[in-house]
Amino acid sequence: MVPFPDRSAEGHQMSTDLSRTSTRTRSRTVRRFTSLAVGSVLAFGSLSACSSDDSASATSGTGTESTGTWGDSSVRTASDVEGTVWDSTSVHTISVEVDEEELAAMIATYSAEDSKEWLTATVTIDGETFEDVGLRLKGNSSLRAVSTDTPAQDVPWLIRLDKFVDGQDLDGTTDFVVRSSTSETSLNEAVALEMLGAAGLATEEAIATRFSVNGSDETLRLVVEDPDDAWDAASFDTNGILYKAQSGGDYSYRGDDPESYADVFSQKSPSGEDDLTPLIDFLQFLDESDDETFAAELSDHLDVDAFATYLAMQDIVGNVDDIDGPGNNSFLRYDSETGAFTVVSWDLNLAFGQMNGVGGAQPGAEMPEGFTPPDGAELPEGFTPPDGAELPGGVTPPDGAAGGQRPDGGQRPDGGMGGGMGGDNVLVTRFLADEDFAALVDQATADLTSSLVTDGTAQEILDRWTTLLTDEASDLVDQATITSESESITKALTS
Repeated sequence: MVPFPDRSAEGHQMSTDLSRTSTRTRSRTVRRFTSLAVGSVLAFGSLSACSSDDSASATSGTGTESTGTWGDSSVRTASDVEGTVWDSTSVHTISVEVDEEELAAMIATYSAEDSKEWLTATVTIDGETFEDVGLRLKGNSSLRAVSTDTPAQDVPWLIRLDKFVDGQDLDGTTDFVVRSSTSETSLNEAVALEMLGAAGLATEEAIATRFSVNGSDETLRLVVEDPDDAWDAASFDTNGILYKAQSGGDYSYRGDDPESYADVFSQKSPSGEDDLTPLIDFLQFLDESDDETFAAELSDHLDVDAFATYLAMQDIVGNVDDIDGPGNNSFLRYDSETGAFTVVSWDLNLAFGQMNGVGGAQPGAEMPEGFTPPDGAELPEGFTPPDGAELPGGVTPPDGAAGGQRPDGGQRPDGGMGGGMGGDNVLVTRFLADEDFAALVDQATADLTSSLVTDGTAQEILDRWTTLLTDEASDLVDQATITSESESITKALTS
């Protein structure tokens, strides 16, 4: 468990001794304005893989040996998944058989109506065949480039074993998300997910797979858990409610009518239930509490230590598409016993400087024309915008803006951009505007950098994944690419 300063007088004095221009301030400034640059890409159709329309706290990362705990939550270790479909020490095989005409019609419908239909498929996972499986497109912006000409083995998918057959599962899992990525190996997301687990945060298991559709050539795809009832039960010791943030929404309070949140949040678990009351109460607190009340009572509504760790880890893994990024990617997990929420990370395919539709970080690349970072901000190396890309009209960063700091220094501006365009998530901005909460992020960043990066843990995770792909998947992705993408992550970790 990461040690955090308390909120006593002594703890407050320690927090004020921490530098306010530390990693938190600098890195979140860079991430914030990089997110705005990514936002300009949205208008050109080169979109990051945002949160889907369907889809706390402690669990070990994929394949880690962590046995630590966070609060009263349970912890999954490597032994829990050893020998199961989520054993990340080998490359798994998933093949899908689906009617070609129905497949083409489904993609055509999505292109025309932006709706996602379920198909019935036969799916074989590591030699075990399942009939009448649900197959559906997964994602939002990651699907913008998908057409009837896109090879089905390259499309992001949601596989649901029990969609049409009650009780059908594999090792207790029903949902498998075949992730999209602009890297060829998906090493960046696999490593980032495992690092979150090693930090004591709830995370999703991930496996490398040889994926094919209707007898196509196999392609290397990362498959991750879709947080649901089974995931929640494995990740927490307490009963609770899991909410999925939608890509076009944000954390703004929209009144007490649950219908007002239909396009903003969906309840993932418990399945078959629908209770947005705790979520709405939390959003109202974020919106209406004054700064003094926010500071004094936030811990009644949020696991603040876990959230500080969440923010620190998003910076450490260089994820520009988190809670306050373009995709609003996150889950909110309500603990029915404590009454507090936990922010759960989701969608890390942009970790370590990867950018969808842009081709990753290219040394020496130029930022979009007219982009001016705040004074003192160090732009990340890389980012190649499409020709002629410009920042969204009217986007002007306030002088000295840093991380989640709001332009007015306190109250959230009406009509803030929210997660949809990146740049102003009310929880992030208010959390970082409070000195004591910001100090938690500083401390977590320092502690986790030491315990995960400096001590070599992150590199060990990366080396293990790299060796796995080299030994079992170099026929799918050539060795030079595996080595190159692995080395870029090492560079990101050590720079």
